[in-house]
This record gives sequence, structure tokens and C-alpha cells, in this order.
Amino acid sequence: MNVAMEGSRRSGRIWSIVLGGGDGGRMTDFIQRWLGYPRPKQYCTFVGDRSLFQHTLDRASTLSRQEHIVAVVAREHGQEAWSQLEARGAGTVLLQPRERDSAASMYLSLTYLRAKDSQARVVIYPSDHFVYPETGFMVSVHRALCALEWLPDRFVVLGVPPDRLELDYGWIVPDDTIDGSETYRIRAIKAFVGGPSVAQADAALAGGALWNTSVLAAKAETLWHMGWECFPDLMPRFERLSRSIGTSNEAQILDEIYHDIPAHDLVSELLQRAPSRAAVLEMHEVLWSDWGKPTRIIDSLRRIGRDPAFPLDCLGRPYERIPLVGEGCGRTLRERRNEP
Repeated sequence: MNVAMEGSRRSGRIWSIVLGGGDGGRMTDFIQRWLGYPRPKQYCTFVGDRSLFQHTLDRASTLSRQEHIVAVVAREHGQEAWSQLEARGAGTVLLQPRERDSAASMYLSLTYLRAKDSQARVVIYPSDHFVYPETGFMVSVHRALCALEWLPDRFVVLGVPPDRLELDYGWIVPDDTIDGSETYRIRAIKAFVGGPSVAQADAALAGGALWNTSVLAAKAETLWHMGWECFPDLMPRFERLSRSIGTSNEAQILDEIYHDIPAHDLVSELLQRAPSRAAVLEMHEVLWSDWGKPTRIIDSLRRIGRDPAFPLDCLGRPYERIPLVGEGCGRTLRERRNEP
């Protein structure tokens, strides 16, 4: 940890939210073949000796004290999460009564976080992503947090230059540069594109758009106010919960508000509705991947020279390497950008 990051950690105002929900999605069949039983992908150890969930907690601890890390997991996976906390821990582990997508997870976490520190700066981490090297990634997270000092009413999301056409990722269309150096740029945002068509993703790739990592930094109050703007059917429930924290009916109210709580996706419904409130920090020299497909895991590990912790025959079919831009998938990124 560098001196600046250590100083920020000691300041005590940096909180981390680790989103540990989800049931594995398209990884379910692969994990079943590998382990012989179902397990959410974030709790799986695909390489080395740490799960994705544990990697994420360890990254969060480089900027936040343990008591300032909030992990939110599904109630049915609570035992799994607790078994993986070990000595690393989290200050608060929240068990969601139901899995209702990422917006509910984040605002549940913010409800408890604000009760302890309403002036906190917060980093939101999905727990099923791969980054390498982790040190370079965390330097970018720290820069995003520092940017909040002069962009107090915005949130800063991390973006990655793409190396292929990708339909499953969200894309960020950047605008003018706000700040930068030779190693990074912070830019305004024209638009977020989620769930793109082939034509939309191709246009984004050709136009210099970035992949959206969904890792973002913001002030807690900024996110809370944006919640009222974007999720008016969600926020009254969490306001009610906030008033019950520390009372005898807190657990009952949590169950009640989740009984029919609406599902909202944080990326598509908050980020896409508020591009003018956002900025993007463009990361370089960092390999990032959302490990939502087995082929992405193999591709990431191939690039860093590591062997997977699972046998390749669990993939269910011969592995086909993901083609990069310029490797059998048409014009190179450089050729596209130099077109008239």
C-alpha cells in the first residue's frame, strides 16, 4: 500500500460496500460439473487459494478499515459467506431476505452505513470480478476517491479500454477530459449503454467507449439523493428501515420491506439515467473481467500465465479462446479509429 492510500485508510471516512449477492447465473452448470454441487460463483476459488468474494474483501481492506467494510449477501448463502470471512472479516455483514438485484443491495448497505457515518465516501465493489494486478486497480480506486474532493456532487465510475466486441458488458461513452495525466484520465460522460445490440456495441467500440466495471466511488449522501431521483418506489422502504436500526423491530421491518420490494439494476437504471452526475476514470495497465462465463476465466488466466483450479473438461466443450480486436474479428481498434 502506498503512503497516500495508507493515509486515506487511516482517515476513517472511506467505506467499502461489497455486493455479494447473486446465484451464479450462466456459471451454474459449469460449477455443478466442477464441484458436483451448486455454489454462487463469488464463493468459488477459480485460481489460487482465495475466492472472488475473498479477493474483493481483501482489496476493500487496502482502503477501508475492517469496521468500515459492509458486505451484503443473500440470506440463504449466509453460512457460505461467514465461512469465507476468516480473519479478514467485514465490519457489517447484511443478510438480504430476498435477492432483488443490485440497487436494493446497495441501498440496503447504504442504510446501515449512513446510520454510522453520513459523511462517508463510499466505494461499491461487485464481488464476482477479476482484476490484475490488484495494486494497479486499487491505485485507480484511490484516484476516484480523491476526485470526489473537487467533484463532490458526482460519482466516479471505473472504465476499462476494450479489446474486443462484448455484448454482455455495459459501455461508457466518455466526453471531455476533466482531469488527467500520462497515467490516467477522468472524463465527463455522454451516455451509459447497457445490454447493447451488436450494432450499438460495434459503434461503442469504434467510437472509443469504455467497458463499465460497475465499480464506483461517491459520497454516501450523493448516492442517497440519487436514489430518490431514480428509485422513488424503493427509497421509502429504506428510510423506514433506517428509523428502526437499533430497535426491537428492526429484523421484522427488514423482512417486511423485502416482502414485495421492487427489483432494480444499479447500472442500467441509476447510471443510465444520470450521466451528467457521473465521471469516468479510465484505467490502464489493469486487466479486468466480469467472470460471468467460463471462457472469460480461462482467457484471463491465460493472459497472466496462471493455471485454473478446475480441470478444463468441466467446461463441457472444447475451450475456444476469446478473439481480441485485430485477431480474427475484423478491423483493429487502431484501424477503426483512424477511419475517415
